[in-house]
Amino acid sequence: MTFKSGFVAILGRPNVGKSTFLNHVMGQKIAIMSDKAQTTRNKIMGIYTTQSEQIVFIDTPGIHKPRTALGDFMVEAAYSTLREVDTVLFMVSADEKRGKGDDRIIESLKQAKVPVILLINKIDKVHPDQLLAQIDDFRHQMDFKEVVPISALEGNNVPQLLEILSANLEEGFQYFPEDQITDHPERFLVSEMIREKVLHLTREEIPHSVAVVIESMKRDEETDKVHIRATIMVERTSQKGIIIGKQGSMLKKIGSMARRDIELMLGDKVFLETWVKVKKNWRDKQLNLADFGYSTKEY
Repeated sequence: MTFKSGFVAILGRPNVGKSTFLNHVMGQKIAIMSDKAQTTRNKIMGIYTTQSEQIVFIDTPGIHKPRTALGDFMVEAAYSTLREVDTVLFMVSADEKRGKGDDRIIESLKQAKVPVILLINKIDKVHPDQLLAQIDDFRHQMDFKEVVPISALEGNNVPQLLEILSANLEEGFQYFPEDQITDHPERFLVSEMIREKVLHLTREEIPHSVAVVIESMKRDEETDKVHIRATIMVERTSQKGIIIGKQGSMLKKIGSMARRDIELMLGDKVFLETWVKVKKNWRDKQLNLADFGYSTKEY
């Protein structure tokens, strides 16, 4: 049997549902989700493998107008995938009209040397007539190879999309073992799960100012638990107080919620220690960005 494979990038503005889509395809959480813009900061691979094919999806940070060095890193991380993949999925929200951000992305996609498929997500939120008008509008902006309306949350039309991608695959290598689902190490996934809980539980400027660093992660032979020490980095002392909360209540809640997700992922009992430190203006300091896993050297 001929084996086929290929790389597929998922691009779009923040909060259109890229990570929700990837998690649905993979059947488990590998990319964190929240209602905050710019939740995804790094490129994350989801490796979908069957007996006859392997599709490597690359979830990218939402493309936005950057205001910090971290923002520059995120946008470059997203656009750099255009040089690495065989197909691009350009995702938009069915419940939002085409905006200037979409237009900027489309101008870049016109230069891409690979097929671009338009994914219109969140079709469960709109009337079919509204959807048809949006499809017509986007078709006038660019010649897409396909237009596929989906609901990443409910799974509508996702199997049909996978069939389209499969049909476009060429004969190739199996790049990753069949049981591997992502390229990121467990430490990265653990840090992201902790950051996700901060995003869910805090408001205003806190989410964008947070990074999570895993200081150590090893099994404790006495307790037979995975002992994890994690530091939550913020930019101001006032933010540190918010994350710790009254008598440590917020930090305890973040740790408790994160631990449950981490245990599900690892299949092990976990002892999680969390600390909060202040690194002023870390999002604009290249040294801090590299230390916290946002190095621009890869790109």
